Amino acid sequence: MISFNSYINEETLTEGVYDPGILKAFFTAGGPGSGKSYVTGQAGLGKFSPMGIKIVNSDVHYEKLLKDAAMAMTAQNIFSPKGQEIRGKAKELTKRQQSNYISGRLGLLIDGTGKDFDKIQSASVGLRKLGYDTYMIFINTSLEVALQRNAERARSLDEKQVEKMWNAVQTNIGSFQRHFGRKNFIILDNNDANEDIMEILFKQVRKIVDGPVTNPIGKKWIASELEKKKK
Repeated sequence: MISFNSYINEETLTEGVYDPGILKAFFTAGGPGSGKSYVTGQAGLGKFSPMGIKIVNSDVHYEKLLKDAAMAMTAQNIFSPKGQEIRGKAKELTKRQQSNYISGRLGLLIDGTGKDFDKIQSASVGLRKLGYDTYMIFINTSLEVALQRNAERARSLDEKQVEKMWNAVQTNIGSFQRHFGRKNFIILDNNDANEDIMEILFKQVRKIVDGPVTNPIGKKWIASELEKKKK
């Protein structure tokens, strides 16, 4: 039987008020083939982020759990009863991991497609109530580019699925801009997939991470934690 605790690194429980990315939460959005995971990873928001940002992505755990179950990452396995059971375990594991990160108010990168605005808005509001400043990184591509990149993937989706997801994400752009605000909404064009976009994003994120927390609740939490350390 797989232990949840075996997947949670102990460092997530020991970092705290001095963490560089403290109380900053970034949501990602971008349809299939947008390259959001690659772009954010190359921009310093990957697994070993120098900015102290912790990744929240159930796909990471899902792929590992499939491998542990000796199941290849194929559409047949993913949509099988066993594959869906493992998907549920991966989501539960991700929730526990995120809870550990949040308990220390660590910086977060919540990786998603952005097709469900209500879900992201609810998560963002919840984090703000805990003192987080929340941001969105929207990696945009044309439908043509999304379809082309999907076709080149070893694990590709049906074209109709790609188009449906792309349209759903595009429809939410205005809602995301209104929720996060102009200063906290970063949108980048990744049609050409060049290195410039990664450098631009790195500089923008670095500026945010290095800047002070603006949420009044977060400021109070930091002050309280610092006061505790004096005792």
